[in-house]
Amino acid sequence: MAKIELRDISYKYPLTKNYALQHINYQFEAGKFYGIIGENGGGKTTLCNLIRGLVPHFYKGELEGQALVDDIEIRDWDMDELSSRIGYVFQNPFTQISGIKKTVFEEVALGLENLGYPKQEIIEKVTAVCQQLKIEDLITKDPNELSGGQRQRVAFASILTMDADIFVIDEPTSQLDPEGTEDVFQIINTLKNSEKTIILVEHKIDLIAEHCDEILVMNNGQIVASGPTHEVLCNLEITEQGAMIPQTALLGHEMAKAGKPLGSIPITIAEAIALIEARRNQNGHRD
Repeated sequence: MAKIELRDISYKYPLTKNYALQHINYQFEAGKFYGIIGENGGGKTTLCNLIRGLVPHFYKGELEGQALVDDIEIRDWDMDELSSRIGYVFQNPFTQISGIKKTVFEEVALGLENLGYPKQEIIEKVTAVCQQLKIEDLITKDPNELSGGQRQRVAFASILTMDADIFVIDEPTSQLDPEGTEDVFQIINTLKNSEKTIILVEHKIDLIAEHCDEILVMNNGQIVASGPTHEVLCNLEITEQGAMIPQTALLGHEMAKAGKPLGSIPITIAEAIALIEARRNQNGHRD
């Protein structure tokens, strides 16, 4: 499985003075689900662009330090080969579609075609992925006429057919309604259960709390906090860095301030309910 290591990475885009990333050091372990959070402009998308190789191959600019994918420097990777190892789902589903294919089936098959896969293998892979993501009813439709949620599912299908080891997913639910959001996280959970490495940027902190193994908090181009999800998201200090913590964690802190601690700080609704019930039972329903 592919691995990623960042060593003292700093980067600034062309024609800019300020660094979008500053002295980033981090190692992503294979098979883990990472959530990246923080305020807008903190460097989250730039970090995704680096991992995917768009920095420096597409955006150019000034890159310092080393970014290694499978011990090969990102500058030395061929972008077509890297795209088969690292799938990238963009924030806007309307920019993920190529615009040159007339059916969803052809759109999902595009990456495999570009890599020269045999026709029969392409048909088998695309059919299997469309069934997995339950978009068989879309395969004959024009991808340019789909809704945002449908396009996002097609985008995931296009990446899944490549059988990448790593998935970099940049705010996939930002333009989706609750139903579309739930669909996307069902897909992401499928990837997680397949032991893929997932790097997700997402503002919906309750979903991050429920699904991620580890969290990175970014501010001003730096990783200002990182660690296991519960450890990071129950820490009030990250709110001073522009990040959010779940409402349940805020409740836990407020209960502690009021002299009615829950025993630990919950980060999910299920945890909060369990802790509140345990406290009520312990205190004989007095509070």
